[in-house]
Amino acid sequence: MFFRNLTLFRFSPAVAAALVDLETALDSHRLRPCGPLELATRGFVSPLGRTQGALTHTVQGCVLFSAGTEDKLLPAAVVNAELGRRLQARAEELGHPVGGRERRRMKQALFDELLPRAFARPSRLPGYLDPAQGWAVLDTGSRKAAETALSGLREALGSFPALPLAPERAPRLVMTEWLTGKELPEGLELGDECELREASGNAGAIARCRRQALDAEEVREHLRAGKQVAQLGLVFDSRIGFVLGEDLVLRKLKFLDVVQEELDSQAPDSAEAELDARFALMALELRRLFAKLHVWFGLPRPQDA
Repeated sequence: MFFRNLTLFRFSPAVAAALVDLETALDSHRLRPCGPLELATRGFVSPLGRTQGALTHTVQGCVLFSAGTEDKLLPAAVVNAELGRRLQARAEELGHPVGGRERRRMKQALFDELLPRAFARPSRLPGYLDPAQGWAVLDTGSRKAAETALSGLREALGSFPALPLAPERAPRLVMTEWLTGKELPEGLELGDECELREASGNAGAIARCRRQALDAEEVREHLRAGKQVAQLGLVFDSRIGFVLGEDLVLRKLKFLDVVQEELDSQAPDSAEAELDARFALMALELRRLFAKLHVWFGLPRPQDA
């Protein structure tokens, strides 16, 4: 159960202390099926699988959880096509076009008729909390999806003031320095992809390189022309590969062969033991990486007044 994308937040020691009751808090916010006239429901599901009841799972001091959703699938094209047929029939019955008020009434009635028969699509967003270090980690590259999951935690706990990362050093400038030839931090290597943007902002020219040696002359030419790094492929300690964005979201996270070999050598004897082994290995590896992100960009942990 290795995560693929990481959106990070930080929280203070006092917030961490309140997490001892997380299982109880989440229990009253379990995901329930959509009702007949509901478009969506939000809640929490077991990170251990559908047949399990526990909503949290703690390994090596890190707490795994999973935010769940159910969304009704009712495409607008389907509604509009059926509405068009009904409007035409009603107009023929009346002998004149249907007015705006009647049209709105018919559309709402059709929506209420179709919604109970619509399929519900489930989705899951795993995450974990590292209370000792103050990290909240969501397995998504979408800030909106991560904030939605955190909102669920806040609702369940009453308060969960986890903050987006606020780097002291601009990630775009730091990564540009790395790519322009300044010595990389110890343990860090360039990957094989990057995205370069004009310094003026997101409206300028964009150059994307994939499966490309990043010290190639064509990449340096873009940098000499004034472009800056918006995303950069990196390898940490020859163990973790990822693409780091200027928003400090880690995408395309991949644990490399040496990590996989260590995991394979453990030979867990059950599905739960395998999950524990994978989660423990991931959390400990990422804890080391996050500590370096703090050094490279300045990501102080919030402190309580």
